[in-house]
Amino acid sequence: MERIGLIARKLGMTQLFDASGTQIPVTVLKIDPCSVVALRTKEKDGYSAVQVGSCEGKEKHINKPQLKSFEKLGAKNYRILKEFRVDDVSSYKFGDTFDSSYFAAGQLVDVTGRSVGKGFAGAIKRHGFGGLRATHGVSITHRCHGSTGNRTLPGKVFKNKRMAGHMGDKRVTTLNLKVHSVDVEKGVLLIRGCVPGAENGIVFVRDAIKKAKRN
Repeated sequence: MERIGLIARKLGMTQLFDASGTQIPVTVLKIDPCSVVALRTKEKDGYSAVQVGSCEGKEKHINKPQLKSFEKLGAKNYRILKEFRVDDVSSYKFGDTFDSSYFAAGQLVDVTGRSVGKGFAGAIKRHGFGGLRATHGVSITHRCHGSTGNRTLPGKVFKNKRMAGHMGDKRVTTLNLKVHSVDVEKGVLLIRGCVPGAENGIVFVRDAIKKAKRN
């Protein structure tokens, strides 16, 4: 059966110690039961995917079209929905529920989240520029990013030019993170290292794709 991913909530980071006393930084992810809400097929939708729902919410917090869809399907009013692409959906059916036991200690996973927004930032903080010299005629432009282009040719600033602007608040995927341990009773997943997103932010966990392809 081709595996899908699950929806989790980032609780924060902590540290553990192994038998030799080595410190291991881990990120704590809370996985509430995730249920299969809908199945997408190539014949009907043009692609194959499994839609998973998590975090049941109140009706007033969900828009009316989505409420009607849940009512038609006979599903709970989930606040968070996520589709995971698969080649074949025949292994899944409506109402299938998965929890933290879906993952095992020692396996590699990919975690997708939205990075912490840091507002407007200059080129030095945003892109790691070194800045201009502190002497020899540089007066008030020490932290400027320098030239952005020429005058007649090209007569414009090229796209993707590294300049000051909005920093963070982007969709980020961290690959090949190792699952340190799983607590099925508490529904907690401990991931070695850090994952993108702020505390209490929603992240999506799936099996490591690139590592599986190499194997």
